[in-house]
Amino acid sequence: MNVTLRARLTLLYGALFLVAGLVLIGVSYLLFNQELSRLFDDKYGPKQVFKLHTPGNVLTLGQAQQLMEDQQRLLEEQQLDLRAAAVTSLLAQGAVAVVVVGGAAIGLGWIISGRVLAPLHKVTATARRIAAAPMAERGLHERIALAGRRDEVKELADTFDTMVERLDHSFDGQRRFVANASHELRTPLTLNRALVELAMHRRTASPDVKELGESLLEINARHERLISGLLLLARAEHEIADRSPVDLADVVSHVVSQVAPEAEAEKVTVREEAFPAPTTGDAMLLERLVLNLVENGIRHNLGDGTGWVRVTCGTAGGQVMVTVANTGPAVPPYDVPELFKPFRRLNADRLVTGRSAGLGLSIVRSVAQAHGGDVVARPRDDGGLEVTAYLPHATPWTRSDP
Repeated sequence: MNVTLRARLTLLYGALFLVAGLVLIGVSYLLFNQELSRLFDDKYGPKQVFKLHTPGNVLTLGQAQQLMEDQQRLLEEQQLDLRAAAVTSLLAQGAVAVVVVGGAAIGLGWIISGRVLAPLHKVTATARRIAAAPMAERGLHERIALAGRRDEVKELADTFDTMVERLDHSFDGQRRFVANASHELRTPLTLNRALVELAMHRRTASPDVKELGESLLEINARHERLISGLLLLARAEHEIADRSPVDLADVVSHVVSQVAPEAEAEKVTVREEAFPAPTTGDAMLLERLVLNLVENGIRHNLGDGTGWVRVTCGTAGGQVMVTVANTGPAVPPYDVPELFKPFRRLNADRLVTGRSAGLGLSIVRSVAQAHGGDVVARPRDDGGLEVTAYLPHATPWTRSDP
């Protein structure tokens, strides 16, 4: 059973009050009992009983002694009855008072503890919004900004704000570094490609030089793809603010026609099932999302001519979705999360090839999350993967012909 801090504080307040009330009743009982005994002894003791007889009463010694014993016994019985009634009244009324006031104390404790813990609820709500952001660094602009007197709770909130601000600056600096470094590296790579092509196309170039040039151009192209992927990854890690209507069905049809030559070269059949799937976002990034999924399905497939890739899109559960399933080698379920990390590939720690920079699925996830969606993948029983990207559904729009 999960008991909240507010409930625990309320129970603690109530328990302390009840214990204090019981102690107070106990002390009152002891003092009351002691005072009652003293009064009875002073007023109805043996000496006082003897004073009740006036000198006119002539009694023998035996009669006087018997009378005194009878009166003493009667007074003791009355004393016990009176004591029992007084104690019973004290304990009963005290218990009722403790219960009534204790209930009121618990109610006030619940209200007061709620007011005291209200700033902590604000801290928790802000932390949850940050944690619920599509990517952790996108929610770091949130601040608690707790107002009021400087106490322990305000110090906690201010410390949390400072920590989140530093993390925000750190992630921004990291993204800027990746983007700037990628831009700066493009210039020497472009220059290298121009120089290699110039050397290769000279009339005096020997076959060895041309062969070496082909190898250098392939390496240069691989580096260019890697840098383009890093740029796209850095761009995709920002939430899309300027959105336009996009139908994923059009994107799927365009991508399938675009990858047809590569699929034919790999002897992989690409099947398309595209239903209207309206969403909003950056059309170029969404095209790259679908392209990466389809290319990943083609390149990691069976090489015997029996492989296939199935691309479907449509709406489901208030979201639009695009699913790419493919044949291929068996994928252990515990390896699936690793495939979404940059430079990760099945059965390889870090791998960049001439056709792939190892950023395909990581870019897919970043693009989906930048649009407010997500990506899930599961291994197929017969080998290969089934990857589904979910995006927010948009109200269908009417196309106007020019």
